[in-house]
Amino acid sequence: MPSSPMPSMLAPRTGVPLALALLAVVARAAVVTEDGYPIMWEKAPAELKDMPVVDGVVTINPWQYSQRMGMYRLLLNSTDRYMRSMGPGASDSALWGLPLQLGWKQKSGRLVDPTGASTCGQESDPLCISPNSWWALTYHLSVIPFLAAVHTGIIGDADTKITVLAPTEGAENYCTSYSDCSTKNADLMSKWDTFFTTMKTASESEASDLEKRNQILNSMWAAQEASLQQATNSCSEWKKSYSSQEMAFAQSWVNAADFVGAAYFLSNLENSVRFMSPLPSRVLTETDEPPNISDLSTEENHALYTFSWMTSMNNILGGGLVRMWRAAMCSDTAREQGRELLDNLLLNPKFAATGLVAILTEMATNC
Repeated sequence: MPSSPMPSMLAPRTGVPLALALLAVVARAAVVTEDGYPIMWEKAPAELKDMPVVDGVVTINPWQYSQRMGMYRLLLNSTDRYMRSMGPGASDSALWGLPLQLGWKQKSGRLVDPTGASTCGQESDPLCISPNSWWALTYHLSVIPFLAAVHTGIIGDADTKITVLAPTEGAENYCTSYSDCSTKNADLMSKWDTFFTTMKTASESEASDLEKRNQILNSMWAAQEASLQQATNSCSEWKKSYSSQEMAFAQSWVNAADFVGAAYFLSNLENSVRFMSPLPSRVLTETDEPPNISDLSTEENHALYTFSWMTSMNNILGGGLVRMWRAAMCSDTAREQGRELLDNLLLNPKFAATGLVAILTEMATNC
């Protein structure tokens, strides 16, 4: 089903420049944004016709930064009309977290070839995304949802033919078309298909905006969590090229999806920038010990320490912290409290994280 033409450049419908509207937030977020948008957003392809075409087939190279970002830009443009329950502005879409994450990874050096065997991602080749990078697992959060969006009629039309290029090495680890991805990752593709179908159905229903939002966010986070899990399982070999500190943070970053997903976190532009601004601005080394990393900001040190504490506590409890969190997120009111807890945990150094278990126990009791 063809989608209606969308603006090639998403901008606030209010007419207020987004960079000014988010000035207080963006002040600490140079690592995440560029002129208020994901890194190199305006230079990324905005329509399918802007992507390379080979023999009548749109041929996308997701190992080239601007083309992978272009996939996100197409996705945001094509889904904007279905995201009105999130808020009145184009910056309110729940999908903004995905391109912002890609920009942060590029800016912080996490898409560079960690083996040093190539110059991919380095200053001489800054737009290259290395297939040797563990952080390039955003493939599962970019290519797979993109192909699902095409399959469900969100992007393009029935005549649109799209293929995705595999890397020159390790091609067997990646799928390149919808049918290929459905064969290799059937459950994952199904979850993304469900998300796009749910998004369309919910947006066109007579339900309240809150009900629509809950349906869309629930299915979106289920798909994102499945992508992260699949990527983690598929890309474990790449971990050996990083320090134990970087991999500990990476695992905590993956685990965070359990918490934000259960709380139906609205990953719009403003919220995503706020939560991503304290992420570490460089790859961690073996000697880095948060919260005492001298060349990182207080906010970065606090975020790293919080991620580490939550992972350690969950491990000590045998996965109990995640189970308690999910049990406590039993209603709209509880999920709102959960989002406030996340805000305090990550952004408020004075918040006593040690009291989290008691808070969750009380919340679950009141469910």
